[in-house]
Amino acid sequence: MPTRKLVTRYEDDLRRFPDMWHKVGLTLAIVSLAIYPFMAGAYGLTIANLAMVAVVGSTGLMVLTGFTGQISLGHAAFLALGAYTAAVGATHFALPFWILLPIAGLVAAAVGLAVGPFALRLKGLYLAIVTLGLLFLVNHTILSFPEWTKGVGGISVPVYTWFGQEAAKYALPEFSNTINLGPLELTFERKLYFIFLGVATLAVLAASNLQRSNIGRAMAAVRDHDLAAAVLGVNPATTKIIAFGVSSFIAGVAGAMFAFQQQYITVDPPFNLIMSVQYIAMCVLGGVGTVFGAVAGGIAFTVLSPAAQAIGSYIPLVNTLSSAQQSTLLFSLVVMGFLLFEPLGLFGIWLRVKRYFLAWPFRY
Repeated sequence: MPTRKLVTRYEDDLRRFPDMWHKVGLTLAIVSLAIYPFMAGAYGLTIANLAMVAVVGSTGLMVLTGFTGQISLGHAAFLALGAYTAAVGATHFALPFWILLPIAGLVAAAVGLAVGPFALRLKGLYLAIVTLGLLFLVNHTILSFPEWTKGVGGISVPVYTWFGQEAAKYALPEFSNTINLGPLELTFERKLYFIFLGVATLAVLAASNLQRSNIGRAMAAVRDHDLAAAVLGVNPATTKIIAFGVSSFIAGVAGAMFAFQQQYITVDPPFNLIMSVQYIAMCVLGGVGTVFGAVAGGIAFTVLSPAAQAIGSYIPLVNTLSSAQQSTLLFSLVVMGFLLFEPLGLFGIWLRVKRYFLAWPFRY
């Protein structure tokens, strides 16, 4: 069954918003995202900010696992590198947040490019074990320099808007204080919301453009069958290394976003195996191999986690567990249900909805 109207031109096939309904949906989404922070409370803003961190992080993993087919259990390592790069840069050098975001991505990308060559000889579970070892190695390295990272006690993450000592004296209060724009109030969480929204939008657009590019098609070919891709002229080695570099860069940016949102971070938790598995679950829940899946999975995971904690308190036996364990158990059951009944995840449900309205009023 088709999921879009028939097109006869290549330009129409590549158009992001081909008809009026796509443009109406885009307009409604922009308006909703713009007014949400002024309608939601503090808790709702926190959930929204964490959701955008999850969207960026899952987008990074989708490039590696969804686009290229490389299984990674070390995704949390790249988020940890980004988070601690932002923390060290802000605490020791008073660097502004807008320059720490790309620096965090570059630091994580450098490590990702160093790990990339291992993917040339390893596949499947063997590659997953190597990336899992990277996670423990990164965490051990961070803890080995307590003069910079404050060790197991954690480190604060101030948010500066400019460089140097003047930033240390004035920028933090300016960013933290509420700004009144007539009837609108820009609190710290609302400022983070708009910054994170811009970063998440750029990450999603970059991943979408990458998937539609020649490199993205090469990644898909390597994912489906690397030997056949090599016969057709695709270089699997270069493609895998590029995938590791791009994925780790986006993950590093997500880690810096998480650090700015938390304002105080430690190594373990949250940067452990559980976080890596959670990001894999986001990709599976949203739909592996699609940018839509990365966005939908990240938002669904962030929203379902507190909902699962609220529901778990009413379920016998489950209510004897801690809130975190309740959330993990119920979310695991949801992911298992999708794997059994809808392997395409939320993306598969979206396709069903599109097919229904394209065929309406007919059932076929």
